[in-house]
Amino acid sequence: MPPRHGVGPGRRAALAMLAAPALARPVSAQSWPNGPVRLVVPVPPGGSIDAVARLGAPALSAELGVPVVIENRSGGAGSIGTGVVAKAPADGNTWLITFDWHPMMNALVPNLSFDTRTDFTPAFLVGSAPYVLAARPDAPFRSLAEVIAAAKARPETVTFASTGSGTLGHLVMVLLAARAGVRMVHVAYRGGGPAMTDTLGGRVDLMIGSAALMAPAIADGRLRAITQTGAERIPALTSLPTAAEDGYRDVVASAWWGYFGPAGVPAPIVARFAGALRAAYSGDRVRATMTETQQARLILGDAAALTELVEREAGLWSRVIREHEIKAD
Repeated sequence: MPPRHGVGPGRRAALAMLAAPALARPVSAQSWPNGPVRLVVPVPPGGSIDAVARLGAPALSAELGVPVVIENRSGGAGSIGTGVVAKAPADGNTWLITFDWHPMMNALVPNLSFDTRTDFTPAFLVGSAPYVLAARPDAPFRSLAEVIAAAKARPETVTFASTGSGTLGHLVMVLLAARAGVRMVHVAYRGGGPAMTDTLGGRVDLMIGSAALMAPAIADGRLRAITQTGAERIPALTSLPTAAEDGYRDVVASAWWGYFGPAGVPAPIVARFAGALRAAYSGDRVRATMTETQQARLILGDAAALTELVEREAGLWSRVIREHEIKAD
């Protein structure tokens, strides 16, 4: 006789079999998002990644109809926050917004628990901005040719500041020095603020940083721009030649901002997330802030555009890292 109360063993097994497919069924684009969306920023508040995330978050929340929560998880040259997303469920509720160092992280940081090329789902490319090399107005060089001439005349005496060892600004200067056949001295700082302070104070000769970081000091005359490293000149620096125009054709590097999910996020969710981001960053206020304050060229590229960029950047800069034995701070 079956039990009078509860469910018998046979019925429990049948119910379990019916429930299993429902539990295993992936979240669909139609049902997503069904709760807050988390954006992990792998640096402290105040940098350009944080600024770009916070700039787009209100409009993104409106597009998705759910709260968008920004979580700063800094440390380990960006690897801590990046690792949080690598280990998150692939349900579309956790995303990484990161910077141009992402493709090179495995080459820079030993013993990572993730691979940036296989453990993430590229989703959206916001935009890019060139790096700018600059010096104090009283520095003894006014052009890239004069910087190279000074470095040739006095090897290992011309100094340049960057925002850290292994950052793209550092790597592009290593590539430039190699192409020019000179040796300059790199001084690594933990962030743009300290690097800018020492450059303005005359403790280093030059500074390399993103256009967003460098533009205010150039605009008010505290720094003189020497060269920019984009594929083309930006509107804020139309009279400043690029390094390619100065004769170094392969010295092309731009900061960029992109969104990634954990590996395995379903393609329909990626597409919906990218569409919401495109709408968020297309608004007049957001667009103006990105182009004027961040000195960025908006790309608003889909997953394929970001995937292509990551593959290209990983190949080029990982080779520079290996050849020059560069490690992150």
